[in-house]
Amino acid sequence: MEITSVNNDLVKEYAKLLQKKYRKDKFILEGYKAIKEAYNSKIEIEALFVEKSHLEDFKFFNKEIIKTNSAVLKKLSDTETPPVAVAIGIQKKYSPEIIKKLKKIILLEGIKDAGNLGTIIRSAVAFRADAIILYGDCVDIYNPKCVRSTVGNLWKIPVINIKTIEQLQKYTNNFTRIATLPRTNNLLKSFELKTPALIMFGSEADGLSEELIKYSTESIKIEMSKEVESLNLATSVSVIMYELF
Repeated sequence: MEITSVNNDLVKEYAKLLQKKYRKDKFILEGYKAIKEAYNSKIEIEALFVEKSHLEDFKFFNKEIIKTNSAVLKKLSDTETPPVAVAIGIQKKYSPEIIKKLKKIILLEGIKDAGNLGTIIRSAVAFRADAIILYGDCVDIYNPKCVRSTVGNLWKIPVINIKTIEQLQKYTNNFTRIATLPRTNNLLKSFELKTPALIMFGSEADGLSEELIKYSTESIKIEMSKEVESLNLATSVSVIMYELF
């Protein structure tokens, strides 16, 4: 099949996935690396659009490829420069029930920056976290910027949405629940992790809510120069995972 018009009905339908309200079950994947990683991780790919001069690179794909041009690929992407390929994937969803079987979980409360979330997911895979909980009102993991920032690692770790403290308590009541706070006497380097553990991070703007601070059983902070007020959230999460996991 070949589609070269940005006004094609299929292109217009898939382009809606750039908006969160249309991403109920599907999402957009951009570029060779992300598409190959998703394919290798058994993510179901509903459609694959490839710029005609790059068809050879996608021989691994065992379904029909839609040959296309840069105009259509730009329509399906939110980047300045269009990728050589765009795929439409089916979202992978996890039940919160799996939490009960895990040992090392990162919780992110109210995270809004898609790039930060993508970087954290990538670091969580690198440092062997078992899962990530997105708590409260968070950015969509299938936001195209987040998908790009994970560099193909989104499918390698469960990411679970939990909205309420009651639901969180249901699955993590027996965990050591660690609040990351700017002011506490418990320093990261001397902290001994007891599993199963839930390490909780607030947003850069607001920090952890009182609700989660009260739910915590322990607290830690990263010791650093007094000349720096705080670290970027993705950096903080990465440092703590590297030290504790």
